[in-house]
Formats: sequence, structure tokens, C-alpha cells
Amino acid sequence: MDDDDDLEILVTNDDGIESPGFRALYDALADVGRVTAVAPAVDQSAVGRAISSTVDVEEHELGYAIRGTPADCVVAGLRALLPNPDLVVAGCNKGANLGHYVLGRSGTVSAAVEAAFFDIPAIAASLYIPVDPDDDRAWTDVEVTFDQYEEAVRATAYLAEHALDAGVFEQADYLNVNAPAPGTGPTELEITRPSHMYDMDATVDDGIVSLHDRVWERMAAGDIPDPEGTDRRAVVEGRISVSPLTAPHSTEHHEALDALAEAYPDH
Repeated sequence: MDDDDDLEILVTNDDGIESPGFRALYDALADVGRVTAVAPAVDQSAVGRAISSTVDVEEHELGYAIRGTPADCVVAGLRALLPNPDLVVAGCNKGANLGHYVLGRSGTVSAAVEAAFFDIPAIAASLYIPVDPDDDRAWTDVEVTFDQYEEAVRATAYLAEHALDAGVFEQADYLNVNAPAPGTGPTELEITRPSHMYDMDATVDDGIVSLHDRVWERMAAGDIPDPEGTDRRAVVEGRISVSPLTAPHSTEHHEALDALAEAYPDH
């Protein structure tokens, strides 16, 4: 492939443009095409698809640093800074983005969703960080080095290079990729669906409500009820999960709701 045919890739994330996972992904994608960063200047984890009306932009050695959210970065990138890329790639996130309930919370996944609404194919990439149940640290406190992203970004670069020509995005708007922390060798790719497991909890003490995502505690303890074929099951068992997803919300015909609409004027 000559330079004129190189993929034009916009790369973003939610951990911030200076995070090691972002640099690891940027470097891996640079072997696939022409890469321009349009990423948050600082950590914007778990902001979902929050959007701003104005954001500051600064030139960066990798492209552009945005004082805003991942969704801001995608809109700014696709409409002002890097029009018409072939692909948007978000990541590589520190921490997995697994399950239906996480998709709307994740800034990483939300960047891919934002691209999909612009009809630009996208990939979201995240690294699962297992923790020992006897370790008092949360996964967020575990330090992850540049090298530990190697397999996650290798798989993402592979998909970036081949998915378009293979016709993957004729049926999917974006891919949600989750890789386990590196093991002893190359890791199998498994095509998955998002898990339905949901175990949020809340406790109240002296006027303060604390919210707990018990899913992570169950994962650390090896309690994985998710069936075969789900993203969480694949990752916990050491495989790279690739979920092909669509962005628009679907609607269904409901006779009961039709009846309520018909009755409304006489209510």
C-alpha cells in the first residue's frame, strides 16, 4: 500500500492524551496508517457521551489535545480538525469496558458511538486488569506499564488494518475490544456479545449514599455467571473479546402503547 492509500485514523481516548495506553495504541496504529490524535488533555474517564458547547484546543506532538470529553474530541476532530478519516479508534483504556450496562458510561466506548453517528467506523479498545481478591487494592490503583498494553493494541491494530476491507462495518457500526492483561503468549480473538450481568448496590450511612459496582468484586473472586459467548466470560478466561455493535437505539411496535395513545384525547 502506498502512502496515498494509507488509512486515515483519528485516535482518541478518555484517560487523557498523556496516558501510556493512549501512546501504546497510537504507536501501534502508526504501523497501519496515518494517525492523528484528538484526545482529552486530562483524564475524562466514565463521562459517557457528555458533550460541551465550547472546548479549548492545543496543538500536541501527536495531534491535538482537547479540554473536553471524548465525545467533544470526536465531534471536534470530525468536523474541524481531521475531516473525513477512514476510522476512529478510542483507547487503549486502563480497565475493561464489559457488559451492556457499561457501554453508556464509558468515555472510551462513547467516543466510538459518537463516531458511529457520523457514519464513521470505529473501534473502542480496553485492557482488563485482574486483581487478587486478597489484595486490598482496587484495579484502579494497579499501575499498568506501557508494555502491558502490547497484546491489546496489537489486536486493535490488526482489526483497524483488516476490518474495513473485510466488510465488518457493513454489519456493525463499531467494535468494542477488551483484552486481558498480557499472559505468556499470543491470545485468541473471540467474537462476543455484551454480558447482561448487572450488580449495582448502594448503602447509606450518616446522610451519604455510597454506590458499589459489585460486578468487579465478583470477577476478582472468580464468580463469573456469564454464559459462553459473552464479553466478560471471554476476557476472564484469557481471550480477547470483540463485540460488533450498532449505535442507533432501536424502536419496536407496542400494541399496548398504541392503545394508550388512542385513549389519550378522551382522558
